[in-house]
Amino acid sequence: MLPAARALPRLPRRPPPAWRCGPARPLGTARERRSEALAGAPLDTAAKEYSPKVRQLVRDIAGLTLLEVADLNALLKETLKIPDVAVVPAAASLQPSPAAPQEEEELPLKKEKTHFTVRLTELKPADKVKLIKEVKNFVPGVNLVQAKKLVESLPQEIKANASKEEAEKIKAALEAAGGTVVLE
Repeated sequence: MLPAARALPRLPRRPPPAWRCGPARPLGTARERRSEALAGAPLDTAAKEYSPKVRQLVRDIAGLTLLEVADLNALLKETLKIPDVAVVPAAASLQPSPAAPQEEEELPLKKEKTHFTVRLTELKPADKVKLIKEVKNFVPGVNLVQAKKLVESLPQEIKANASKEEAEKIKAALEAAGGTVVLE
C-alpha cells in the first residue's frame, strides 16, 4: 500500500510574467517621450550666437571696397589653395550674344579631356562570343550571362570615368573582338 500523501501547504499564486500580460505602461508614453526629446532640440529658426571674433570679421569685410574684396578673394584662394572655377550662367550659354566672337579669343584653350566613358555601340554577329568574353573582363562584377545581356542590348556603357590610357586599352580590345566603340 501506498503511504498517505501528506498535505502540502498551499503557496500564494504568483502573477504571470510581464510579457504575457501586455504592456505594463499606459499607452501614449512613447509619444510623450518623443515630444519631450524634440522640445529640447534646438530649432534651425533660433538665432545663432556668434563669437565676437566672427562678428568683428564680418564688420571689417562689410567695410571693404569692391577692389579690396577682390584682393581678399584672391588672397583667400591662394592661401586655402582653392582652384579658380569659371561660373557660366545657364541662360547666357543658351543664347549667344553679339560680343561672343571677342570673348572666344580671350578664353584660354580648352584643356584636354582626361576621363572618358567607353560606350559599346555595335557588334559583328560572327564575333559575338569573343565580344561577350571581353566585356566580362572589363566590367567588374559581371558574369557571362550578364555580359551576354549587356552585349545584346546595345548601345551600352562599358566603363565610366576611365583614364585616357585605360579607355584606349578597352576600346582596342573591344574593337579587336568585333565591336564598335565610342569614347565620350
